[in-house]
Amino acid sequence: MRRLSSVLRSLPLLLLALVLMLPVLAVLGSWLPVGQGDALAGSILREMAATVLPGYLWTTVWLGLLVALGAAIVGTGTAAAVTLFDFRGRRQLEWLLLLPLAMPAYVTAYAYTDFLQFSGPLQTWMRDTYGLEGRLLPEVRSLGGAVWVFIFSLYPYVYLLARTALGERAAHLMEAARLMGAPLSRRIWSVALPLARPAVAAGVALVVMETLADFGVVSYFGIQTFTTGIYKAWLSMDNRIAAAQLATFLLVLVVLLLQLELRAQRRMRFVTGSTGRASSAEAQPLRLRGWRCALAWLVCLLPVLMGFVAPVFFMLRPLAADWSVLPWDRFLDWALNSVRLGTITSVLAVIIAVALAFAVRRHKESAVTRGVVQLASLGYAVPGAVVVVGLLLPVGWVQQVRPEWGFAGLVTATAVGIVWAYLVRFCAVALQSMQSGYARIAPSLDDSARMLGTGAWGMLSRVHWPLLRRSTAAAALLVFVDVMKELPATMVLRPFNSDTLAVVAYQLARDERLGEAALPSLALVLVGLIPVIMLSRTLRAERPGTAR
Repeated sequence: MRRLSSVLRSLPLLLLALVLMLPVLAVLGSWLPVGQGDALAGSILREMAATVLPGYLWTTVWLGLLVALGAAIVGTGTAAAVTLFDFRGRRQLEWLLLLPLAMPAYVTAYAYTDFLQFSGPLQTWMRDTYGLEGRLLPEVRSLGGAVWVFIFSLYPYVYLLARTALGERAAHLMEAARLMGAPLSRRIWSVALPLARPAVAAGVALVVMETLADFGVVSYFGIQTFTTGIYKAWLSMDNRIAAAQLATFLLVLVVLLLQLELRAQRRMRFVTGSTGRASSAEAQPLRLRGWRCALAWLVCLLPVLMGFVAPVFFMLRPLAADWSVLPWDRFLDWALNSVRLGTITSVLAVIIAVALAFAVRRHKESAVTRGVVQLASLGYAVPGAVVVVGLLLPVGWVQQVRPEWGFAGLVTATAVGIVWAYLVRFCAVALQSMQSGYARIAPSLDDSARMLGTGAWGMLSRVHWPLLRRSTAAAALLVFVDVMKELPATMVLRPFNSDTLAVVAYQLARDERLGEAALPSLALVLVGLIPVIMLSRTLRAERPGTAR
């Protein structure tokens, strides 16, 4: 009887997990015989293996490897500079290095293309000034250009994790190595960097997952990866089975990277143990002066310039040159559509996150509850292209069986489908924030409330909610910003005549109207600055004091 009661209690959570994981299940189900048998799936796979699949795989792997290497170098180098050394302006550079997080990668791609392309202002000026002809700079829209954009847009993931790992133990261990006579180079290579290796691996895994999930940059640059192949198979070739099977390959790559990230996170427990504030105060970062200080400034300032300052400057140029060409008349409609979708999704995501976090709080011993929360947490790692295919695939199946239901119109012609896709991807963001909030609430409060006869709803509304308001606001804000910047799911599933800032920026850039694309792109950057400011304030508040 008790087991039946536990199953019935977990039934709503199981249904919620099914709704959130339906896109992934549908993509995996594309390999099953549905109506047309195994022959169709096998023939499509053989055709892809003989034509496009090797190219997609080769390009995707090369792109991921090059971005991983570059982000590891830039992120680790900047983290080591601001953590292991002390120089004038270090505190300002600590938060300046976070600014590229506010720049969506596809916005950075538009900005560099507008400025560096053959007809852009830089090459035009060089030809007019020096009397040169032809192309003077490498083609921006290439694999190398995409690698450049991704490295300077995504390195903060590595920087944040490596900085945390180095800041907790590296300083005092390097001091111990110095007292034993080790030179500076050996202290860095043999002490500091091995400590940061698990954190760097976790950050690199996140960077590669973001790279694989991207659609805006690779599509705009004409690079044939799994993501662009998925959309080409679905929208151009009208073959949903091929799109779903390509999505499966992409999903497998993401799962492998997620496992790498989880392994690195587990190893980080051994390198981030608490050492006490006393030891942190005794071991000071090495003071830099002269050319060493200038070198540290160069290492830290170059990524900020390449990942934030230069793209913003490139986008401000057309705004300052001619305000009349900008689409001011429609900008408000695009912004309102983005805000409306972001608000609806953030509210629903917070409600789901609160329900899941509260269930875990009350039933920690329940394997079903923990499993549902883990499934809901995986959504953020699923690329938007996979989510889109996973939602549209069952819609097509239902439409074939029951066309009178009009199920396709409900998902693709209204906000239902796009909000559903957003929830699949971004519920994990809200859930992480709510679980962090619950971690700060002492379990003794729950015990006291139960002793006073408080039920589940009373505990949530009168005990937990007043203590979770800041976490709830942070969760809603983070989901809102992610929705504003999301491109792949929005572009396919948005209702008719409901363009958002992200979609309009992509469409204008694709039509070579890069000057007009600057306005919605800058609006996305301004929105993206909000969580960056929050993150920098949090890092400053959590940093232990050090003697000067």
